[in-house]
Amino acid sequence: MRKDGKLDRIDRQILKIVQQDGRISVVDLASKVNLSKSPCLQRLRRLENEGFILGYRAELNPQKVAQGHLVYVQVKLESTSRQRLEAFNKAVRAVPQVVTCHMMSGGYDYLLKVRSKDMSSYRALLGDVISALPGVFQTSTFPVMEEVKDLARLQVDLD
Repeated sequence: MRKDGKLDRIDRQILKIVQQDGRISVVDLASKVNLSKSPCLQRLRRLENEGFILGYRAELNPQKVAQGHLVYVQVKLESTSRQRLEAFNKAVRAVPQVVTCHMMSGGYDYLLKVRSKDMSSYRALLGDVISALPGVFQTSTFPVMEEVKDLARLQVDLD
């Protein structure tokens, strides 16, 4: 890291590489960024400790784990008071089928990305869980016909 607190080229290379392969060994990572093992490990630990790297996980095939049905759900709340928003936020975090939840501005309050086994299981989830979340006034569901691209990686510029 540079003295001004910004990431240098090697830090950005490390971030790019570990996004592509979170299981890469420190020895292989060091080789790819032209460092020895110890300084590479120090940089990696610093990037983790400073919150640039939030964690490591396996990317699963949704079809193989019976989660191939994907929908986006627009949610409108009865009100957007602080308490209502906080209650919704807390409750939606506990729903494992909701893989992402974004508070939006515009015609609706939240956009959810929801995975389930099939339309029937989604319908039950919508009726029993999503519609019962605190403050939900209205939902609109948009089934996905085909996933063309879904990367959880961020673009890391090397310049």
